[in-house]
Amino acid sequence: MKPDSLNIKLERSFYTRNVITVAKELLGKILVKTDKDIIFSGKIVEVEAYDGEVDEAAHTFIGKTKRNEIMFAEGGFLYVYFTYGAHFCCNVVTGREGKGTAVLIRAVEPVDGIDKMISNRFGHELRSEKEKLNLTSGPGKVCRAFSITKLHYGIDLTGDKIYILDRPKLPGSKIVITKRIGIKKSVNLPWRFYIKDNPYVSKK
Repeated sequence: MKPDSLNIKLERSFYTRNVITVAKELLGKILVKTDKDIIFSGKIVEVEAYDGEVDEAAHTFIGKTKRNEIMFAEGGFLYVYFTYGAHFCCNVVTGREGKGTAVLIRAVEPVDGIDKMISNRFGHELRSEKEKLNLTSGPGKVCRAFSITKLHYGIDLTGDKIYILDRPKLPGSKIVITKRIGIKKSVNLPWRFYIKDNPYVSKK
């Protein structure tokens, strides 16, 4: 990839494809959030795919609601939801309008804005290597570190507030495929993907 192409945002056409394809190809891309004079960024290292047409764990399996309506938009928007009364999680909407598919960002490897991420997550300086690797190694941790909340629900990922930068597609040998975790329905679908040997993955 040429140096001047490192800041190219993913276009709508990237997101409007099949959810499994998008999920795999998001690995290695750079999630970016601009917040006044602060830029947060991190390499996406772990994701999960959700498809309401066949997947009981998807929020869209029950049909359109006020909570999940953005998942029925065309690909390229951000779906943010609150879970366990404590955490926000962010998802990349995929596919054609009406599909109800999205990719959960499960973990990233921090790149920019790390000091602010640490403050957002812990409220103090890092105390150990374990804490460092725990910074963004889970979907709730990513949102807390990046200060992503319900205010960011529905943001257009082709805009300037939250977006994803392109990076070379990873070879299949670098991608681990497993069942999704932290769910109770459709548990056997092999729709969790992560970068092999990356230390920021939430669970090996």
